[in-house]
Amino acid sequence: MIRKIILVALILAVAVAVACESSSERRVSTQQPAMQAEKTTSPPNETASHAPQLAEGHGHDHGAQTNEVPAFLTTAVDLKSLKPTLAPELFAGKQRLGYEAAKAIPKTLAQLPCYCHCDKGMGHKSLQSCFVDDHAAHCAVCIDEALVAYQLEKKEGLNAEQIRERVVAQFSN
Repeated sequence: MIRKIILVALILAVAVAVACESSSERRVSTQQPAMQAEKTTSPPNETASHAPQLAEGHGHDHGAQTNEVPAFLTTAVDLKSLKPTLAPELFAGKQRLGYEAAKAIPKTLAQLPCYCHCDKGMGHKSLQSCFVDDHAAHCAVCIDEALVAYQLEKKEGLNAEQIRERVVAQFSN
């Protein structure tokens, strides 16, 4: 029974991925060339994400053009007050790296906005909220933000406020 449920879930995920990828390709093709290059550039030592983006109406809008910063917590919180993130072992590739980052720095991610704007459609309170279920696994924005935050904290030694400034500058466009 569990195998059948997993199989159905995988089939649905592939169908959503195909539909979203073709929708995403149509949206990207109408943008200016400079923006296309930015969207297809991968961080060093990482492969380009093939994570499907959810279509509009599924809780967030990757194409939102707004200067509004999405929701985030302004101060560090006690880990006990945060819902745990899903186990990275449930995912592969770049999604797994994103969930590993979320598990490693949840307090930092709680202090960051998520630029897929899931705060509006899904009620997320911060980037950390994206990783308590499989939302981030279907969203390249969430994964990319988490990986950037992890690098800034672990390799550059920045604090949450400094990381937030960089994330806002990088992802608000």
